[in-house]
Amino acid sequence: MSRDWGYWLWVLTTAVLVTIGLFSGRFVLYLAMKVMILSIFAMGYNLLLGRTGLLSFGHAAFYAGGAYGLGLVSLHLTPHPLLGIAAGIGVAFLMATVIGFFCVRHTEIYFAMLTLAFGMMVFSLIWNLRSITGGDDGLVGISRAPLALGFLTISLAKASHYYFFVLFFFFLSVFLIYLIRQSPFGLILSGIRENDRRIEFAGISLRNYRLAAFVISGTFAGLAGALGTLLESNTSPFSAHWSYSAQPVLVSLIGGIQTFAGPVVGSVIFVVLREIIERFTHNWMLWFAIILLIIIMGFRGGVVGAISEFFGRAKHHPMSSEGNA
Repeated sequence: MSRDWGYWLWVLTTAVLVTIGLFSGRFVLYLAMKVMILSIFAMGYNLLLGRTGLLSFGHAAFYAGGAYGLGLVSLHLTPHPLLGIAAGIGVAFLMATVIGFFCVRHTEIYFAMLTLAFGMMVFSLIWNLRSITGGDDGLVGISRAPLALGFLTISLAKASHYYFFVLFFFFLSVFLIYLIRQSPFGLILSGIRENDRRIEFAGISLRNYRLAAFVISGTFAGLAGALGTLLESNTSPFSAHWSYSAQPVLVSLIGGIQTFAGPVVGSVIFVVLREIIERFTHNWMLWFAIILLIIIMGFRGGVVGAISEFFGRAKHHPMSSEGNA
């Protein structure tokens, strides 16, 4: 899509999201917040997969780091939501730095397997450190305390108020990830994906750039985990399980890993489609998997990529016809 189409698409998206927050009921608000939180998770993940070409199976560990970081601070120190989110982001950042230091020394399947191993290690630690994490029960009773800004106090217990709180972090994440993708740093990441040897011959440290992308991606996962915990008022060790790491992978593939808006579109399809299928059958996982396979295999480059390709052909077709005439 052209830049003009992209701009108006985001304007329309903003208008729709604001309208949902102002006029929708609790259930629609809940689904919309799940979409935005998953979008933050997937957009951050896509910096690693779509931009750098590294497939991680352990990103749920950083999501859980953000979730448990917020939960522990909220239950034992202060319920202030911003401080809890800052703690969650900090925990995810530290985890991504340590885990990434070991993982980025390898690429391809070795990188993927290392991230899987570290992810399951985090899952096991959360499960067994019952005195800290609550074990298999997780952390419960995490309340959404009022957002005190000094001159203003906003009650986040109300669904519509928390919706706009999530919406703020969603737009902030979109803005930051857009800046990263368009920066020289983001262009180097694309170069690493396309031809890492050529980038290395240019004197650029592949390991440092891969580690930076890994840490940034893990930090956004921590933000998503913190927001998701406040939404549900609890968290469990299964938020660190490897199966949860599959969500940003699927979402990115559905929407298009080479596109900026792909993770957002994929998140909408993933959340809404799952909600619809669960209402009609108990075997929702089977039908959900079949439909996802059809979407992934039927749309080259994901849904957004296929739409972009369609508009590109439509734009050039009249010119071709005119030329032949």
